[in-house]
Amino acid sequence: MYVVSLTYHRPIEEVDNHLEGHVAWLQQHYQDGTFIASGRKNPRTGGVILVKGIERARLDAILAQDPFNAIAHYEVTDVALTLTSAGFEALAGI
Repeated sequence: MYVVSLTYHRPIEEVDNHLEGHVAWLQQHYQDGTFIASGRKNPRTGGVILVKGIERARLDAILAQDPFNAIAHYEVTDVALTLTSAGFEALAGI
């Protein structure tokens, strides 16, 4: 599984200008089963996306299509979850 951390490098007004396209991009990858969860950071300095374990080159290609490339930097961390709390067992091994 990957944890993708986005950090905005442009003013929030510019972020908002790209939000509609970003949400459509997110929805596309929820529908195809690639994305697990996502949300804003608090305070609103970026966001986080949880991604199923796929080939890294495929993930990079997906991230390159995000409209937020214009306003955010991406940090990708490959995580091998081995333990979970009750109710989150499905995340282990994703």
